[in-house]
Amino acid sequence: MKLTSTLAKSLSRRRQSFDLMPAIMLLVVVAASVVVVCHLAVVLWLSWTSGRPGDPELSYTARNFIEVFSDQRTYSVLIDTLGFALISLIVALAFGIPAAWLAERTDLQGKTLLFTLMAVGLLIPGFAAAMGWLFLLHPRIGLFNQFLVGTLHWVGVPLNITSILGMGWVQGLNLAPLAFIMTAAVFRAMDPSLEEAAQMHGAGHLTVLRRITVPLAWPGILAAAIYIFMTAFAAFDVPAIIGWGNRIFTFTTYLYLLLNPQDVLPSYGMGAALSTVAMGLAALMSWWYGAMQQRSRRFAVVTGRAYRPKIIRLGRRAIAAWCFIGLYLVLAMVLPITLLTWSSLLPFFQLPSPHAFAAISLTHYVTLPWELTLNALWNTALLAILTPTLTLAISLAFSWIVLRSKIPGRAGFDFIAFLPHAVPSIVFGVGALLITLFVIQRALPIYGTIWILLIVFAIARLSYGTRMTNSGLIQIHTELEESAQMSGGTGWDAFRRISLPLLAPTLLYAWLWIALLTFRELTLAVILSTADNLTFPVVVWDLWLGGGLGQASALAIVMLLIMTPMIAVYWFFARRRGLIAS
Repeated sequence: MKLTSTLAKSLSRRRQSFDLMPAIMLLVVVAASVVVVCHLAVVLWLSWTSGRPGDPELSYTARNFIEVFSDQRTYSVLIDTLGFALISLIVALAFGIPAAWLAERTDLQGKTLLFTLMAVGLLIPGFAAAMGWLFLLHPRIGLFNQFLVGTLHWVGVPLNITSILGMGWVQGLNLAPLAFIMTAAVFRAMDPSLEEAAQMHGAGHLTVLRRITVPLAWPGILAAAIYIFMTAFAAFDVPAIIGWGNRIFTFTTYLYLLLNPQDVLPSYGMGAALSTVAMGLAALMSWWYGAMQQRSRRFAVVTGRAYRPKIIRLGRRAIAAWCFIGLYLVLAMVLPITLLTWSSLLPFFQLPSPHAFAAISLTHYVTLPWELTLNALWNTALLAILTPTLTLAISLAFSWIVLRSKIPGRAGFDFIAFLPHAVPSIVFGVGALLITLFVIQRALPIYGTIWILLIVFAIARLSYGTRMTNSGLIQIHTELEESAQMSGGTGWDAFRRISLPLLAPTLLYAWLWIALLTFRELTLAVILSTADNLTFPVVVWDLWLGGGLGQASALAIVMLLIMTPMIAVYWFFARRRGLIAS
């Protein structure tokens, strides 16, 4: 018996000595880190060069930055982008914060429905909502404007969506669910003791809300506001659909124009310089966001087991609350999708009338470029499967190195994994474009293939993936893995048989979320797409850009129908994990 025990221990030590898991994990993390950093480094490098990489005439110069900062259009675009992001933020908070407060601090009935609809709202493609609002408030073809001018004989254009204000309004409606989710967590974690103390001293509900609740929640709300502002700053969908035809450009659409001009050669140097400026702004905003998150911890007032959130009885005010929520849902979801459907069924866009209803047909659906569409659908489906799989595999390696290993400087890897969150995703798209065109084209010709999209999509979702795997791995005590290794298993055995099964619910939820975001991704795809690697959203964009409004609407509706069962599956697993209120 003693000999057997000694032999088992010897075998265990031998198996552990040949455990390659740490080395493999480190290799994956280092390789992924190099890819992430290279995408940014090549943008910085080429922003200081003149000529094409590899050419003997390549020289280093500040000319690209001089052209960017001496061009009056740069400042106009920057001002428009800041205005667009600010309006988006105001609209998002105006709808998101009250809805979050109602969901977390009141006895509002139907909270499950509210959380479900807000989660679904995050997944509706921004370009679909923008198309619907354009059909409503376009100065020439918008239904509402046609009604006011034709029926009520209104003089001029009553409401014009093709403006910074209009674009910000639509983007803000799209981002309101994000504001809802981020601020709901703030209200959920707030101890009611200070509010109760104020009420005991005679303060009314509005006074308590203004002088106690809002100041306590303010750091968390401000952190959410910074994040939403950064997201709006980097948005492409809404500015492209609404602003492009009227020559109203934000940062992302102007950068796309530099890289894809219609009548001159692409300005890769200026695009790289402009991306570098955006990286600087993103670094500043990320520092501010981190500072707000640190500051919000000083306002934590959750007291422990005795903590219980204060639930306010709405009474008859519940009707007004649901009217407010219903107004948002109509504006953000029902109205745009209804107008898209109406446009897809008509030969040309027009007011509802007996003549219009008689003209309804499925012609736009039948005449879609189905061969191109099916190829794009195949590419999109493949990316929706491979991107979350690759992203989470890399994220697990990052989390294991950061949380389980003793490697010096491992916190630096966590910082690298955070970069795709801090830097606008379109900058990584520009980096991938420049790398594949000018650096690795001969050695690894992946430009114009689905693989370059897969790499950049995975990079763009790496921050989210690592946040999810970090939170899941933190909850698994190391004693479980150590016990497996003491019983003779390798680190890989412990990870495969203990950690992965416990992480499975988190990984499945994250996989579904990343898959849905990949399916609707337009920003990165439009930068890197060619005729050989088109995705579904890019085909919608091309049809819209080419003037086929009816066909673009029909294809957008087809895309929403395809996404519906995917969203249903996501909702099922999200509710099982408790991420949607029961």
